[in-house]
Amino acid sequence: MEQKHLIGKLFLIFIFAFTVSVAALPEIAPGADFDSATAWQNVPTILSHITLPTFPDQKFPVTNYGAVGDGITDCTTAFRNAIEACSDAGGGEVAVSGGTYLTGAIHLKSNVNLHIEKDATIRFTTNREEYLPVVLVRYEGTEIMNYSPLIYAFEQTNIAITGEGTLDGQGSAWHPWKSSTDPRLPVEMGNRGVPLAQRIFGDGHRLRPNFVVPFRCRNVLIEGVHIVNSPMWVMNPVYCTNVTVQNVTVDTKGPNTDGCDPDSCTGVLIKNCDFSDGDDCIAIKSGRDRDGQKVNIPCQDIVVENCHFKAGHGGIGIGSETSGGVQNVFGENCHFDSPDLEMAIRLKTNPARGGYIENVYVRDCVVKLAKVGIDMTLRYSSSGAIEGSAVPIIRDIDIRDTTFEDLTKQPIYIEGWSPLNQITDITIANCRFLQATENSYVTNAARIHLSDDSGLEQKTF
Repeated sequence: MEQKHLIGKLFLIFIFAFTVSVAALPEIAPGADFDSATAWQNVPTILSHITLPTFPDQKFPVTNYGAVGDGITDCTTAFRNAIEACSDAGGGEVAVSGGTYLTGAIHLKSNVNLHIEKDATIRFTTNREEYLPVVLVRYEGTEIMNYSPLIYAFEQTNIAITGEGTLDGQGSAWHPWKSSTDPRLPVEMGNRGVPLAQRIFGDGHRLRPNFVVPFRCRNVLIEGVHIVNSPMWVMNPVYCTNVTVQNVTVDTKGPNTDGCDPDSCTGVLIKNCDFSDGDDCIAIKSGRDRDGQKVNIPCQDIVVENCHFKAGHGGIGIGSETSGGVQNVFGENCHFDSPDLEMAIRLKTNPARGGYIENVYVRDCVVKLAKVGIDMTLRYSSSGAIEGSAVPIIRDIDIRDTTFEDLTKQPIYIEGWSPLNQITDITIANCRFLQATENSYVTNAARIHLSDDSGLEQKTF
């Protein structure tokens, strides 16, 4: 395609509904950049506070406690006994050697490193009784008691899942529950203020468990493992501090199989990971609707480095659960490349959520192939009604020095809620948009700063 034609195809158009007056048109300020350099100077400080767990130099092979790697023997008790012995001894490594180990829920304890060797697989049973009794989780941002996650830790310190082995969730056995009416119940209970003690799910209900959930933990490491076939969200730290997810490969299909969802956490590093998911690759969250507003814990100080994003709804994503607020998110040196990647950079929320998304910085990334380059909306609706009285804030977003090579839809999509509730203060600087098939779209937004963006030469309409 000729360059002249590309420039004509990729110009930025601001389109408003017929009910919006001309006076409500967004203010476009070419060349006005936020002070992102100062913001990036905070990253070393954030990383210095993310403390990796350390463990005593002692091993507890799971085979010593009765585990058999034949893919048939139930190893649930063996994992539980090995973890308890390791914890009682002051900590160390629960070692999983070659073979396939069938098990129910695994609950980690403080100072325990679950280490899966390269030729080992932990395969989680489809017998749902093995995920009872119910435990405290957040189901899509609402606190409930539900089936245990496949790997769970509650109020523990210094825990890890490491190695080059595989975690197989056999998620296809759970995926049909997507069509159940039960997923709406937690939100309804939260909105009505039903006490947590009465939000009991598990047996008799059809709410899928997430795969790996450290809940209210400190110093968490997930490193090196290959995670496949998740029932739902893959890695979902909730109310955690100091979390490192690095060198992890996620390859999972099916509904709602997000790759990594930090939820109301402080201090999270996601580094050198490969994601291919049935939903968002990364989705940074902070609770949903009234229940999330009541808890009111932000997700903050999140760093994403050197990750690769393939299939998924969004690559680096925030939302839609934003009720406690999301702030201080940094993404750099990431690569996006798949015809099945809906949006490279995705911010989504709606007026039922409340909260905010602010101080988000992305730089030095390469989007080789995706549908939409940058997507922001206050009208996200796929997870429920978008009406509400708690309109969130999206503001102070800085995306720069990034190349968007092939976009099969739009370069930029920005959709505020109304002329009174706009997305504001967005900088897109020194980016290159090389090819797209549709024009960009911006509505109900103000102070959109475009600076030296190749392919977006026409900055006003």
